[in-house]
Amino acid sequence: MKKYRKRIADDLLKRKLEGKGAVLIEGPKWCGKTTTAEQLAASVLYMDDPEKKEQNIAMAELNPKRLLKGTAPRLIDEWQLAPKLWDAIRFEVDHRGELGQFVLTGSAVPADTKEITHSGTGRFTWLTMRPMSVYESGESTGEVSLKELFEGNAEIEGESKLSIDRLAFVVCRGGWPQAMSMRDEIALEQAVDYYDAVVRSDINRADNVQKNPERVRRLMRSYARNQGGQVPNTVIAQDIAANDETPINEETVAAYVNALRKIFVIEDMPAWNPNLRSKTAIRSADTRYYTDPSIAAAALGIGPNDLLNDLKTFGILFETLCIRDLRVYADAVDGGVYHYRDKDGQECDAVIHLRNGKYGLIEIKLGGDKLIEEGARSLKALSDKIDTDKMNEPSFLMILTGTGDYAYRRRDGVYVVPIGCLKN
Repeated sequence: MKKYRKRIADDLLKRKLEGKGAVLIEGPKWCGKTTTAEQLAASVLYMDDPEKKEQNIAMAELNPKRLLKGTAPRLIDEWQLAPKLWDAIRFEVDHRGELGQFVLTGSAVPADTKEITHSGTGRFTWLTMRPMSVYESGESTGEVSLKELFEGNAEIEGESKLSIDRLAFVVCRGGWPQAMSMRDEIALEQAVDYYDAVVRSDINRADNVQKNPERVRRLMRSYARNQGGQVPNTVIAQDIAANDETPINEETVAAYVNALRKIFVIEDMPAWNPNLRSKTAIRSADTRYYTDPSIAAAALGIGPNDLLNDLKTFGILFETLCIRDLRVYADAVDGGVYHYRDKDGQECDAVIHLRNGKYGLIEIKLGGDKLIEEGARSLKALSDKIDTDKMNEPSFLMILTGTGDYAYRRRDGVYVVPIGCLKN
């Protein structure tokens, strides 16, 4: 039996079960939703068990309550095969009058909501899982904690064990749990298999509309090139037209992007809107990102050596990795991750904003003293723009790096932290 790697979502799931009758775990396929839920479940119903699948679906129609019997918390895996279970679970939660009764997991494909009559408000809560962060995969030492930075810990130290060669591999391998125990060559194939499955079938199942696989490939390749940018669908359509003979119109791009969003292949980042001293217009468009950098690598058809020979692309995909990890860590500290850009060109790669109003500003740089200096100047300039009479000062300013051995605090107060030292 494979050893379970502890996930940050473990504690989040436990906490959510203490507050609601049922928890629905969402996220991309292969990210470990079912395995994580199994660690807490006291009983399990696998709806897609080949020997019982038809019987389970029939029972969900005739007597769904029968499927819900079992010690709580009861895991209902692939629940979307019988969407009527949603209302049955809501009813059961109401009548049991107890918390932590059910955990629902399923493939990334959305359930048919036509068969659901109640929203589940007050009974259900949602937990989004993502592929593993480098801390969860054991490639970050975790010596620098976001939680402690928000709590006012001013001094940090840490030493990253991630070489630039290994970092290139980690970017292309991604955070897929099943890849962690494989030898490197086989581990790299997992993201390619994921990408192929999206192109051939998963994107069609998102909205039950058959799509041209070659068009999907071209769109995903363009999306990979435009990560970290606030590019509209028209620009992606133009990019595809410039690089391929057959153009795709804006409406097709929008439909394909929405389908990819539904199955958690992409997760764009919303804009942050702080109180500023001056009336600066803030760009409100979302920033484009894949859920995991390995999807972009697979879409571009590149591997670790290609990244080492093309530092610009390496930087783009490294940023995607950092955003993935920051999202995982931010969930654990009750926050969200945002992007800032204004009409003057002032930018901030990532803003972690907590529900209690605290926030930290982060610039992402693959490495190099010159880029670190640029990042520090940019962070200071944005910090000076914020109206601290109307909102808190930032809890910290951080440059998140790929290369560099040590985590430290600069004399100007800016933290320099390798991704190989960070945790939630």
